Amino acid sequence: MGIDELMRPDPRVRVLREGGPADGGRCVLYWMQRSQRAEDSPALDLAIALGNALGLPVLAAFGLTASYPAAQRRHYRFLLDAMPEIRDGLAKRGVAFVLRLGEPDEVIAALCREVRPAFLVGDENPLRGPRAWRDSVAGRIEVPFRCVDGDVVVPSSLFPRQEYAARTIRPKIHRVWREFLKPPGPEPRAEVSWRGRTIPRGEAIDPDALLTTLKVGGVSEVPGYRGGPAEAKARLARFVADRLPQYASRRNEPTPYMTSELSAHLHFGHISPVRCALAAMGADAGKEHVDAYLEELVVRRELAVNFVARNPDYDRLEGCPSWALSTLARHAHDPRPHHYSPEQLEAGATHDPLWNAAQKEMVLTGRMHNYLRMYWAKKILEWSPDAASAFAVAVDLNDRYEMDGRDPNGYTGISWAIGGTHDRPWPERPIYGTVRSMSFERTRKKFDATAYIRRIDLLAEGN
Repeated sequence: MGIDELMRPDPRVRVLREGGPADGGRCVLYWMQRSQRAEDSPALDLAIALGNALGLPVLAAFGLTASYPAAQRRHYRFLLDAMPEIRDGLAKRGVAFVLRLGEPDEVIAALCREVRPAFLVGDENPLRGPRAWRDSVAGRIEVPFRCVDGDVVVPSSLFPRQEYAARTIRPKIHRVWREFLKPPGPEPRAEVSWRGRTIPRGEAIDPDALLTTLKVGGVSEVPGYRGGPAEAKARLARFVADRLPQYASRRNEPTPYMTSELSAHLHFGHISPVRCALAAMGADAGKEHVDAYLEELVVRRELAVNFVARNPDYDRLEGCPSWALSTLARHAHDPRPHHYSPEQLEAGATHDPLWNAAQKEMVLTGRMHNYLRMYWAKKILEWSPDAASAFAVAVDLNDRYEMDGRDPNGYTGISWAIGGTHDRPWPERPIYGTVRSMSFERTRKKFDATAYIRRIDLLAEGN
């Protein structure tokens, strides 16, 4: 494929710096950030294709900062344990890999000066921090810079405004998703080797040593919760074989889990959502179950990406719809039956055994079942002095403890639960106003709550 064809407009590709190949370019530089994998990566594929068209080698780079907001030791362990596998996967595709410590925008800007790439290719990411990094790099380099939206099924550029609800984005996704849900062809391999060329220096890909160097503290690691593309593929295979045939009817049960348990791997880009969708579509699981899974994986997940990409206040109460802000304000001074401090909530020390179990599961395992996440956030609203402080506490706990924290799904879920985002007004009630409420009695009847609480109590005793 020639350069002209590779430069054509593509809904997955956003141009941050215009231009053809930089004069004197020595390589193509791929800035790995959101798509932490060596397979099923449209950004990596583009970088390799550009390198092959120009007769240049390809370098993948990762900038690792110890100061990512709310990221804890458990998140760094999950990320770093995958790096040797990613490095080896890149090598099989003929791509060199360098990991450097520092703020990612500074790392990449410095590498551009050092290796003088003909093109810089990066991963799209809707979150505030990574967007700022990309903008910073675009303003500091003289290299053509393209970002690729490779961690959604349908490119986010097709939804330029914030969608009101799932019912508004669903038909738009369904009209075009077959265009993007196609089995990938043979993945390109970099044709020009780095052999005989100087590969830029980087840190040794040693997870334990890097953790020591970073001095990352905070919430402790989760033993046995492994990151990486191989683990993600194994989880997907287990889900498709054992859980997908029951998904539509049992996905809201936390004991046993009937979900894919891939949210953390999707967050870190260890697996492509397209691979997950195609695996489900090719399974002998029944249309009802496949459709229910695709609704969650594609429609709901990409609705969350749209919310974060188009709403600058996605992680604050101010980002919620006006009707919800108004009703919450009217009920701001309603008596609260229970008051809990952020410290009490973090410790799971409330009067509600189901809520306590959900909080403890998150602390101990780095996950909380999706259905219980809704209940968990709504009760924080009920027990906090006001909606804004409830929102802040929910974001803080979610981002620090959940392995998939700091993700569009988490921010959107909290915004839905506390501020009515993507929902509609319901009959008015104290505290909630017309925001949907959830009660202990109704929630516990949706599944075997007693068995769930017992399981978490036993887990806590073992720790």
